[in-house]
Amino acid sequence: MPDRINSIEDLENVRAAAAAQGATVPNYNEWYQIMQQLEELGVESTGSYAGDKAKIEEVQQSVEDYIREAQIEQAAEERRRESQQVKEVSETDSEQTVKANVANATSSQLMADYMKIYHFLP
Repeated sequence: MPDRINSIEDLENVRAAAAAQGATVPNYNEWYQIMQQLEELGVESTGSYAGDKAKIEEVQQSVEDYIREAQIEQAAEERRRESQQVKEVSETDSEQTVKANVANATSSQLMADYMKIYHFLP
């Protein structure tokens, strides 16, 4: 078996050579799948089963970490959005309260002025 197997073709050639001698390549199926995944991801093979297995696990861990970070960021964004909505609602409520107070004060003033004028009438 060669020192380095850098591609699926190399792995298949080693398997064929081993089969011709009545032997097998240890972990062939798993290694083949790992090499396919690495190839699909555009990651270069390390040339050994152990190295490729470690590399694919590293890639998978990186993807899981990225997904976890994205989920955390999405949750934080949703919380920010919700707090912004609550803030906007409370600001709107506050504005409505001010408007209602102004309207009540104005109508009270109008009523007071009317009563003053009414008392002056003969």
